[in-house]
Amino acid sequence: MAQDGAHHHGDHTTTSPPTHLPHQRPGPPAFDLPAWACAPRPAAEPGVFRLGYRRIDPDKSEAARVAAWPLLLRAGLNAVVGWFAYLYGTQVLTYVLVWFGGQAGIGPLASPSEAEAMFTLLVVNVVVIGIVVKVFGRMGRWTEVWRRYAAPLLSRTVTQEQPTRQQEEAPVAEAGRRDPWDGLRRGGAAAAAARLDGEPVGDVDYVRIQRAWESAQADHVFVPAFVEQVAARGAAAFAHPSEVRELPGRAEQHDLLTAQVRIGTAQDVPKNPLGHRSAGFALDQTVLGTSLLAVGPAGTGKTARLARPVAEALCLQALSGTACAVVVGASDADLGPDGWYDVVIAPGDSSSVYGLDLYGAALDPDEGAARLADALLPDELTARAENSRTALQQVVGPFHAAHGRYPGVRELRALLAGEPDALGALVKALGAAGRLSVYERDLEHRERQRGRADDPGALLADRLALLDRPAFEGAFATDGTGRPPFAMRVLDHPLRVRVKLPERSHPEAARMLSRLVVGQFVQAAGAREDRSLFAGLVVDDASAALDALAVRGLQRLRGANAGAVLLLRTLVDLPEALRAPLFGAVGCRMAFPGIAPWDGRLFSEAWGTHLVQETAVTHTPDTSGGVVRRAGRLGRKALSGTTAQTESVTTRDVERLRWSPSDLAHALPAGHAVVSLTAVSGEQVPPLLVDLRG
Repeated sequence: MAQDGAHHHGDHTTTSPPTHLPHQRPGPPAFDLPAWACAPRPAAEPGVFRLGYRRIDPDKSEAARVAAWPLLLRAGLNAVVGWFAYLYGTQVLTYVLVWFGGQAGIGPLASPSEAEAMFTLLVVNVVVIGIVVKVFGRMGRWTEVWRRYAAPLLSRTVTQEQPTRQQEEAPVAEAGRRDPWDGLRRGGAAAAAARLDGEPVGDVDYVRIQRAWESAQADHVFVPAFVEQVAARGAAAFAHPSEVRELPGRAEQHDLLTAQVRIGTAQDVPKNPLGHRSAGFALDQTVLGTSLLAVGPAGTGKTARLARPVAEALCLQALSGTACAVVVGASDADLGPDGWYDVVIAPGDSSSVYGLDLYGAALDPDEGAARLADALLPDELTARAENSRTALQQVVGPFHAAHGRYPGVRELRALLAGEPDALGALVKALGAAGRLSVYERDLEHRERQRGRADDPGALLADRLALLDRPAFEGAFATDGTGRPPFAMRVLDHPLRVRVKLPERSHPEAARMLSRLVVGQFVQAAGAREDRSLFAGLVVDDASAALDALAVRGLQRLRGANAGAVLLLRTLVDLPEALRAPLFGAVGCRMAFPGIAPWDGRLFSEAWGTHLVQETAVTHTPDTSGGVVRRAGRLGRKALSGTTAQTESVTTRDVERLRWSPSDLAHALPAGHAVVSLTAVSGEQVPPLLVDLRG
């Protein structure tokens, strides 16, 4: 199978399986695989946590909005009226039957015997009772009273007073009918299923093995190899290349079978669609594939309640062989421990094991140089981007042709600054490689630009100086002397990557690296040939990470089985020219409490309007009636000081904003957020009020 080559068959570390139940957070008791694997997951709208979800009956929901006392009072009044209607109806119907039978001289009441009379009265009672229950039961909502009060009371009484052995043994019998490995047994892998029955299997193991089984079933030639692997390694079969089978300290509620992570609960409010009310709110690959933009001030929970859960979910999915994850944030951002990740890149930290390939997503030198130039320029200098790309391409291309590798930071800086020694060495190397004639014109152009006031090479050299610091020694090496560089082009493997930016010690360098990593991800995710893995990007602070190319690239991620989660404190941190295109590029939008009204305006415009019923009550002086009625009104006005009025009520459908800028800025409670979703299929969910706490 395709995955076999990536798995190690030597010694491995066995980690404990997850200890959460399907509907609980991690913790004892032990993970119940049959209950979790066979739990119902009904189809639902995007954003609904499907594990254990129950769709709300619209009729029941409408009835539930009726308060208890009005409901009981209406039911009682209809019962009283129904009783009198029953008494009167039976008498009338009996009299009619007696009269009709006597007049016609036929039927049981023409000359009734006692049995015939009793039967007729029984039929009369049944008919009248049926009519009374149908009419008054519907008006009094007796079925709702039964559902709310009588049925639960009866159920508790039966459970407490008459427990039966069948009730006690039913869960055991039901559990016995659950077999998470039924597909293996039916498909000719009974030996593998027997081996898995004998050891603890976690949700990561289950999804990973099931995925391998689906690959094996595509060609039955691979089934014996599958059985052999499982028989040899059990639940550790087809493990992640790191041999890790669980994340340390996982804290969120996940359902890896649907690739969902639950991050909150949709509130039971009229603004939320009926199918989402009181249901768990979850994110999965189908909605993350359209990318998500979250905006909110610091301290509102964007990192703890959104970025970290999504990072945790992507890392778990990588361990199960369904995703790869790139998580970008400050070195002190709480995006999970280093143990969650296979590759941790920390420029500025001398203990970091991995470096970053500055050209990592490039298919050729010109593409790599262009992406690096875009990352080096600050927002205020993007007008000079084209000249800067050309200048960088004029030195990167010749260097790559001469040396078979890309230039390092110091070498690139010297070439851009036009240092004679660096240019002379490059010309000599090109001559030795027989490529001087191809790149001679580029080098001559760079030589003519040197010293001019508008030379983009000098600007780029100054920007590169921010990366040519002792703290970054070996972090961006290209000659094999520094740390092993991570190249973004490997997104077709289930890797977990954490990029720690030195925002405190080198803030401007951190901004450049953030733009570079995001640009490389967008570039690499769209260029993958194998898109079977979902490529997920999480950026804890995207204020410096986005430029026009990255925003355009976000739209292409939908068709590349990839997506990004971008967090911002305020949209003001972005250039004004990027704000509207960014809102159009992402399919999911999330507003946290306390956003500025000007930020809320963009959300409000994006979410649009909807029809609501508006009721207008108008009071006008009552001038109807004759002399007596008018005299009565005059007397009432003299005694009470009020004028008699008529009341007219008008109901109409009007368009109103789903969420106004003022509501988003001032009415959102702490720990909540408003989220709209769009799935890759195009299915949309209007903005939901979600409680993100607990």
